[in-house]
Amino acid sequence: MFRLKGNVRILIFFVALIAVFFLFSYRLPFYIHQPGHADPLNPIVEVDGGHESEGEMYLVTIQGGRATPFTYLTAQFRKYFDVLPINEVVPEDMTDAEYHELQLMMMESSQEASMVVAYEAAGETIDIEYKGVYVVSVVEGMPADGILQSGDEIIEIDGKEINESEDLIDYVTSKTAGDAVRLTIERDEQTMEEEIALAELEDLDGQPGIGIQLVTNRQVTVSPDLTFSSGSIGGPSAGLMFSLEIYDQLTTEDITKGYQIAGTGEVDYQGNVGRIGGVDKKVIAADRTGCDIFFAPNEGGREGSNYQVAKETAEDIGTDMEIVPVDTFEEALEYLAGL
Repeated sequence: MFRLKGNVRILIFFVALIAVFFLFSYRLPFYIHQPGHADPLNPIVEVDGGHESEGEMYLVTIQGGRATPFTYLTAQFRKYFDVLPINEVVPEDMTDAEYHELQLMMMESSQEASMVVAYEAAGETIDIEYKGVYVVSVVEGMPADGILQSGDEIIEIDGKEINESEDLIDYVTSKTAGDAVRLTIERDEQTMEEEIALAELEDLDGQPGIGIQLVTNRQVTVSPDLTFSSGSIGGPSAGLMFSLEIYDQLTTEDITKGYQIAGTGEVDYQGNVGRIGGVDKKVIAADRTGCDIFFAPNEGGREGSNYQVAKETAEDIGTDMEIVPVDTFEEALEYLAGL
């Protein structure tokens, strides 16, 4: 019988070890998005002295991470697994750690917006102190590329003070593509001025812009006190569900009516519900948890909206979960009131 010599067996062992390491650990320049999970919001959001409910609100996530050869191959054969080039997910000049930090910052901003919406709707005490507008990212090839950087604080535009991101957006969109604006910014404790010409932005339906993503640093004080415990979950897409959970705890009426309620959508300080990514995967995660209702951004009823994709996914997987279109926080409240 043929027998391998000891040194050959050792060589085969190391080759196999290297192959296993490559398959499961080598990081490819791709990102995989797949259905995540639905987490009850009651342990994550806690209003001091908040009211209990018979039902439950859920935060729904997608699971994402850098692809390995193994996960890349398996994703090719699994429905609702998306393989994306890394530069479509993580900006080119950003590390994975910086991207995760950005997601946490967006989560914090989402929590603040949901807090404002819910406390105002419930008629509770709230105070907002503005502490600056910061550049989150710069779109490659856009007018601000090479001029502004992530972390820049924008203080003024054409001599007008900027307190929140909407101040800058409203001013810029009132201009015409080709107009130049002068920004006063602070970077590394140094104040400087930069002039940038506006361009038509496809993502803004041709409106003028400079190609940056902004975040407003606010200090929001509320009464009764509110505590978030979202851990390492990032991104802005839980805003709607945060606001519903906070409102439910603030008010004596049980708006859940005993239902298991999930949903997604970024919420702004006026209660408008905005588009998010991966809604199909979130529908699957909510269905796996046994949710009865799923709120999805309607986007004014436009073709290809989050709601339409969510509805198609629900039909595809054969769930009994009700998919509900919403454009505002108030619409979600009205739906729950009618249960």
